[in-house]
Amino acid sequence: MTLALDLASDVVALTRALVDVPSESGAEAPLADAVEAALRALPHLTVHRIGNSVVARTELGRPQRAVLAGHLDTVPAAGNLPSALRDDRVHGLGACDMKGGVAVALRLAAGVPAPTRDLTYVFYECEEVEGDRNGLHRIAAHRPDLLEDADLAILMEPSDAGIEAGCQGVLTADIVVRGERAHTARSWKGVNAAHVAAPVLQRLHDHTPERVVIDGLEYREGLSAVAVRAGVAGNVVPDECVITVNSRFAPSRSAEEAEAYIRNLFPEYEVQVTEVVPGALPGLARLGGLVAALGATPRPKLGWTDVARFAALGTPALNYGPGDPTLAHTAGEYVPVDHLRTCEEHLRRWLSP
Repeated sequence: MTLALDLASDVVALTRALVDVPSESGAEAPLADAVEAALRALPHLTVHRIGNSVVARTELGRPQRAVLAGHLDTVPAAGNLPSALRDDRVHGLGACDMKGGVAVALRLAAGVPAPTRDLTYVFYECEEVEGDRNGLHRIAAHRPDLLEDADLAILMEPSDAGIEAGCQGVLTADIVVRGERAHTARSWKGVNAAHVAAPVLQRLHDHTPERVVIDGLEYREGLSAVAVRAGVAGNVVPDECVITVNSRFAPSRSAEEAEAYIRNLFPEYEVQVTEVVPGALPGLARLGGLVAALGATPRPKLGWTDVARFAALGTPALNYGPGDPTLAHTAGEYVPVDHLRTCEEHLRRWLSP
């Protein structure tokens, strides 16, 4: 039996209803069923289901189309279900990341049947896991027609009810340091790769990340060792040490430029790039009207979000949603009631005649 969502209910009550439906990545079907059923009941929307993602569109012939997107999935629970309302905050798994934002979008889908611009609502699966499972990625790959006609996009990521523009790119690489294996009883006969890897760690420690200003926003880059692996047994001198580094780079760098930067920093070592995902430029020149309507001063997004997927489609996008992003994935996750109401009010005003 499909859960019935009341999209006419207050945004706080709707947020709690969404939180109370568990939807860990890969297990979004019950929530997707409920969202789909609620949207299909609205005659002004055309609804599509792709896996456990739901897309709903108006077809009013407006001169501009906007996307409002939010993911349905959460990380695993940490003793934070069901929801609770305390101190004007909705507490619970996914309240901040990002069922509060989804509740705002669902309220708009139901409550603004004749918006000033055509709208595409995207409620998608598997944002919190590997990229090839991401519902937005799957929609872009298999039903690009549902996204490609958009002029701009709003990703309902938690941003303290403010605007976070663009996003950083991400690169992960292994720095491989070679040695020579030997028995630890005769260690002088080998070369300990873990020991000779020290210059790599020192170089990372001494590295000063760049600060890149784009559209008046400062993106602070980062380069960190996130894992060190060496050794095959307790009595063997390791002949290989692998230091995994994570780079967060400004959206002005391409994936190729980010990779070249890391290789140039470690020219004498073997560098194996395992992942590189470009970021998204802020695009504020194309988003000026929306920024003014939302009434917030843009900040740079220090992290990667799916605005990068919209950027790859040529669609300028920004992050705008209720909740403090630093609370995402924490056991004490919550979303302030005033954030929910502010985001709904500002977006409703922007969309209403």
